[in-house]
Amino acid sequence: MTLRDTADSNVLLSEDLEPHRRELTGYCYRMLGSIFEADDAVQETMLRAWRGSDGFEGRSGVRSWLYRIATNVCLDVLRGRQRRARPMDMGPSATADSSLGPMLPEHTWVEPVPDARVLPDNGDPAELAVARETVRLAFVTALQHLPARQRAVLILREVLRWHATEVAELLETSVASVNSALQRARATLAARNIDTASHSQPVAADKQTLLARYVDAFERYDITSLVSLLRDDAVMSMPPYALWLRGPGEMSRFFLGQGIGCQGSRLVATSANGCAAFGCYHPVGQGRYEPWAIQVIEVTSDRIVGHHNFLDTNLFAVFGLPDRLPPVSA
Repeated sequence: MTLRDTADSNVLLSEDLEPHRRELTGYCYRMLGSIFEADDAVQETMLRAWRGSDGFEGRSGVRSWLYRIATNVCLDVLRGRQRRARPMDMGPSATADSSLGPMLPEHTWVEPVPDARVLPDNGDPAELAVARETVRLAFVTALQHLPARQRAVLILREVLRWHATEVAELLETSVASVNSALQRARATLAARNIDTASHSQPVAADKQTLLARYVDAFERYDITSLVSLLRDDAVMSMPPYALWLRGPGEMSRFFLGQGIGCQGSRLVATSANGCAAFGCYHPVGQGRYEPWAIQVIEVTSDRIVGHHNFLDTNLFAVFGLPDRLPPVSA
């Protein structure tokens, strides 16, 4: 069913609602930490808006009205639910020869999101840089530590730059309550050393050179070259496993040990959570390559600081990546 399947009597039509889908997806993703849940929440928001459009009286704009509905949908989803996390939040780093442990269920993890699904495709470069920071995996994970209403307040006030009076109206509360919730939310993020300020990033040309060197080293499986691109405190994670590693030495031993199955893989570029990302395809014989993981590569200065591998092949369709790669031409 599409939102265009509306009766002529409806006040709002799909052309009134659909332009807001991307920003609503970004909002719901930050609230829920899952692109699958965010998509469901946005679709539910659109359906509720369509069904209730006869009652829309226009006292607030369509955008504000949709955010009110989306917030209520997200609060319903979050009621009584365990927060999502990253492996780094679940215990100390392991060694390369440690057991991977059990595969934990999907709802355990903060999931990656394609930039194209949540970030504007144009606009002021400074504003785009801030928007990228607010979908970083670390930031979205930190948001999961906030109570649901505090989470909504912080996103609306700090990320989307709504006025306190607007947030109070949306949440049907007082400005004093909004300001108090924002203060508590800021304190929680500060305790986790998280803020929305843009972090140091290499210039575009340097970043692209670094990523090209990474792709070359990974596809040739030149682990010496690969780990030379890592900062000393770089981390690697592999949801749905809780195991994570810190430092070039442990990552090198992993790639040459129990991670040797990555040898011969191919990478297809994409972007996720404001970072470079790749669809990683493993060889499966007869020259064929099948999806294995979405890699999110975090870069600071001139080194890689995060190598996050999401071993959920359902994500490939979300990122618009092919379900297999053909053999390499001779």
